[in-house]
Amino acid sequence: MFKLALATMEGTKAAFSAIKANAMRSALTCLGIIIGVAAVVTVVAVMQGFTKQINDQFADMSPDVTTIKAYTSIELEMVGKNAKLSYDDFLTLKARVKEAETLTALMFTWRFSGGAEYGNKSHSSRVMGTEQDYQKAYRTYPDLGRFIRAEDDEKRRRVAFIGPSIIEKLNLPSNPVGEYIKLGGEWFRIIGVAEKQGSFLGFDQDDYINIPISTMSALEGGNTQSNVQIMFRLEDNANEEQVLAKITRILRQLHKLKDGDDNDFEFETAEKARAQVDKFTGSATAITAGIVGISLLVGGIGVMNIMLVSVTERTRVIGTLKALGATPGFIMLQFLVEAVVLSLFGGLIGLAIGYGAAGLISFMVPSMPDAYIPAWAVMLSFGFTSLIGMVFGLAPAIKAARLNPIDALRYE
Repeated sequence: MFKLALATMEGTKAAFSAIKANAMRSALTCLGIIIGVAAVVTVVAVMQGFTKQINDQFADMSPDVTTIKAYTSIELEMVGKNAKLSYDDFLTLKARVKEAETLTALMFTWRFSGGAEYGNKSHSSRVMGTEQDYQKAYRTYPDLGRFIRAEDDEKRRRVAFIGPSIIEKLNLPSNPVGEYIKLGGEWFRIIGVAEKQGSFLGFDQDDYINIPISTMSALEGGNTQSNVQIMFRLEDNANEEQVLAKITRILRQLHKLKDGDDNDFEFETAEKARAQVDKFTGSATAITAGIVGISLLVGGIGVMNIMLVSVTERTRVIGTLKALGATPGFIMLQFLVEAVVLSLFGGLIGLAIGYGAAGLISFMVPSMPDAYIPAWAVMLSFGFTSLIGMVFGLAPAIKAARLNPIDALRYE
């Protein structure tokens, strides 16, 4: 135990002495490790920041809400076709799918893609048609005024519920309820302002305008450029598989799809969206791992080379130690510790650079989430650098341990 501690101490001292005496050589030796660790820390910090923000966003979403979206296969896109869900599809499902606790929709049209006008101000915002159940499905609560009601939809009222960013974009009064804005060439009265949600991956979640879906449909006059997304939440006792099959049958009938035709719509849940995000982050991690692996391999070869040079330079010292009774195991352990310390030194610098780079990216790009480095990433970095030191320091350590003391003492 004493010999182990002594070898560790001597190896550590020798490593720091070598780093101090040959600072430039040591820095160049560790360059591969520094780059590898800096790369992995930067990417992990940025990806973990994204993941944390995404997880927070999913926590605020309704996990039991399923969205029906139009789906166009690549084959149909190649011939210029584009699938859509219509307002009539929504009305039919709302009337026939009684198993849904909530069934609502969002409509998007080209007519309102130009955004909003107020006074001499204009702003290109997302204008969406919806109805009162959307508030229950997605927990959209007013900070001022109220949300769209059933009577607004029934009477096709020209009213608007706006996100808080619209106030700033159009230079509206701090309480704009009762003010009129122009949408798609028509005047709409503001009835409410939503609670602030903030940004998500650089996307302003407060920059939108909701109007009654029936109003939007009527103003469009059956325009084929409109598209609808349908969202629903099932009753607790409903059989999800049976309900999805029922909706599929209804939509296939409405769209006049023949047997063998693919569905021109798809179901999407929060879990499915999250799986797609996980797939993306997994791919990014795999690519980073490849880059890091190459950098660490280069760094490991550098550590091995400098340790071989160190063995040659200290041949007489090794001979003296052996003459005084040092065992091959003691010599080997000392050089292994030195290699590990040298690798950890590079890992520490890489960690600092990676953390600084991640913080700089978050600072320079306002839409980026704050960088976050979990403890496991730090431990993993030091674990890998230690392993690199041990693996690539093994050959020099064995060479030092096998030196003949007499030949070593004669070495000039």
